[in-house]
Amino acid sequence: MSASVLYDAPGPKAVVRNRIYAVVGSLALIALIALAIVRLADKGNLDYAMWDIFNYAGIRQNIADAVLATLKAFGLAAVGSLVLGVVLAVARLSDHKPVRWAATAFIELFRSIPLLITIYAVWVGFLTDYSMWALALGLSIYNGCVQAEVLRAGVNSVPKGQREAAYALGMSKSQVMMSVLMPQAVRAMLPTIISQLVVTLKDTSLGFIILYPELLQTARLIASNTQVNGQYPYVSTIVVIGSIYVAMCLLLSALATWIEKRGRRAKTGITMGAAAAPITAAGPGAVLAAEGTDGSDVAPATTN
Repeated sequence: MSASVLYDAPGPKAVVRNRIYAVVGSLALIALIALAIVRLADKGNLDYAMWDIFNYAGIRQNIADAVLATLKAFGLAAVGSLVLGVVLAVARLSDHKPVRWAATAFIELFRSIPLLITIYAVWVGFLTDYSMWALALGLSIYNGCVQAEVLRAGVNSVPKGQREAAYALGMSKSQVMMSVLMPQAVRAMLPTIISQLVVTLKDTSLGFIILYPELLQTARLIASNTQVNGQYPYVSTIVVIGSIYVAMCLLLSALATWIEKRGRRAKTGITMGAAAAPITAAGPGAVLAAEGTDGSDVAPATTN
């Protein structure tokens, strides 16, 4: 029986008990899902007509436009948050106290304020007529603060010997940060960075509060303005739009996994050259010439 770092391996009785709990929990979950399906069916939410509305060209076009609008806001927010994250991480690691204190105050302030309030404040205060930019800026500020902490943790995880070696070579602090520390921090924290980008993609749904026509806002309009058999198709709309969100997040996660695997396969380090042919000793005054691995002659040397 082996032991784990976090807990001891369960014994025979614990294994049986855990299996019973798993079976009972699974049956309870299946029962709840079945009950929900029965109740939805009784209310007519699973009728074919409720789902047939997505065959209309107008609704499909609205959803396609909403997906494009969501991806636009996400693209701007992703780039903005990563750039701001790098700037804030470097500032918080600065040797100058005013810069470090200002970066720390900015990060702690906007990490403490709810994202919805930040987006709404940016929209009302600065970009009332530009809802997409207000959403992207609000997402960039909040997620940039989170990414800054992620990058700072990655920089601090790099062994100090590499920093000291870079300084010994005569590199400046900015060169050490951008050429030695930051690339390794990004590579080490890439899964966390991508996870935060997935959160950014999902947070674009908060654009409904400023009337930006992203997926959630479009879903609300479709469900509230389309009536089928005297009912509004909220359930079918939620399922379809939710499936689109899940698909986009899975694609982004798959892209992150591919990038991470590709980075692991990247060749790094210094390639060692092949050894040259050995030089044999000769008599006094003899001239020696060693031939390089590429066929060129090395400068001759004389022996005494």
